[in-house]
Amino acid sequence: MSYTDFARRLLASGVVPDPWCDGRPRFRPEPVVLSAERARAIEAAGVAAVELHQAAFELCEDDPGLIDSFLCLTPVQRLMWQASLPWWHGIARADVFETEDGQIKVCELNSDTPTGQPEAVVLGRLAVEDHPGRIDPTARLQEHFVSCVEGYARTVVDPEHPRVIGLIYPTELTEDLHMVQLMHQWLEATGWPVVLGSPFNLGRDASGAVTLMGERITVAFRHYKTDWWSERLPAWDDEDPFDDPLPLAAELDLLLSAQHARRCVILNPFGSVLTQNKRTMALLWELQARLSPEHRELLHRYIPETRRLDAVHPEQIVAEREQWVLKSDYGAEGEEVVVGRHTEPGEWALAIEHAIPERFVVQRCFVPARDPDGWSLNLGPWVVAGRSAGIYGRLQRGPTDGEALSVAVLVEPGPGVE
Repeated sequence: MSYTDFARRLLASGVVPDPWCDGRPRFRPEPVVLSAERARAIEAAGVAAVELHQAAFELCEDDPGLIDSFLCLTPVQRLMWQASLPWWHGIARADVFETEDGQIKVCELNSDTPTGQPEAVVLGRLAVEDHPGRIDPTARLQEHFVSCVEGYARTVVDPEHPRVIGLIYPTELTEDLHMVQLMHQWLEATGWPVVLGSPFNLGRDASGAVTLMGERITVAFRHYKTDWWSERLPAWDDEDPFDDPLPLAAELDLLLSAQHARRCVILNPFGSVLTQNKRTMALLWELQARLSPEHRELLHRYIPETRRLDAVHPEQIVAEREQWVLKSDYGAEGEEVVVGRHTEPGEWALAIEHAIPERFVVQRCFVPARDPDGWSLNLGPWVVAGRSAGIYGRLQRGPTDGEALSVAVLVEPGPGVE
């Protein structure tokens, strides 16, 4: 099958808007096929990542001083965390790699506004059509997602309030519209009305209930990152300030007050401002003595050694360039990530010099397994309400960039595979 023919099938889904990016294919038609055992191992890594971030969340509940002294959350970020206790998790996706030496490593957990659902769902559906007898592990992602939304609504919102869902997203940006469209379809599957708008379309009605576009909502599903709701600060000391650095204080007050009054529930919870912060992985490593033996074992098995940049000697990190990856606290999809072994020594030294230490971590570099053509496979297990719910695949050469290809992940039938 030519890529043009495959692109026509993608477009016919009505969910994937453009099979090309800057004239290059965004997808690989041929799926990745995992054995049942290999798929279970990848899913277990995703669930373990969620469990470890839950352990870190609980460490901060027990010792709130870590929020300031270790994670360096801003005042508004701290408010988000405090107002969301004890919730942070709804839907998450881990970034998982199999290494050259046969290990499985999780380099981060996307727990705030994870993306990739449209690509994973549509690619899986098409791949099963072409490869009958194999299993699409993402086929039940919608079912798990809807169940999570309904469960939160039952738990948080008083039953006398009508169920209306507000889908909150950055309406001025277009790159995630296909995901917003899919989330809209999934949320409508609850049978509840869905209203779309941005944080700036939030308000209150005469009764004090929160509204979106003038309509009362009781579930606020946000595809709007926590660091966009809070103070916006540069990560580099030579970076220009943001044009809009102030937090969305009034809009946050509307949502958090409504949730406190049990009139509305927010998904993903704003508590994910803590778990999305990559310094949480450093917290796990640097305070691992406070973890249970089981969690310490999971930490060493799955999470590469991670340290706060302000807790290591810069000269050592510069000298050990090939051993480390520099990551900002809230950078996403390859932004504000510098891989030492793919960076010239002078550029690496400049990156370490200009990175604001309280905004960065360094993570021990690992070597992903590669196919004969030099592609490494980033497997993204979905975890919804603590349960495995699918796998997103992405092929890349070197660090994640615009040339990465989304690919379907199928599983051979076997024990424990649905």
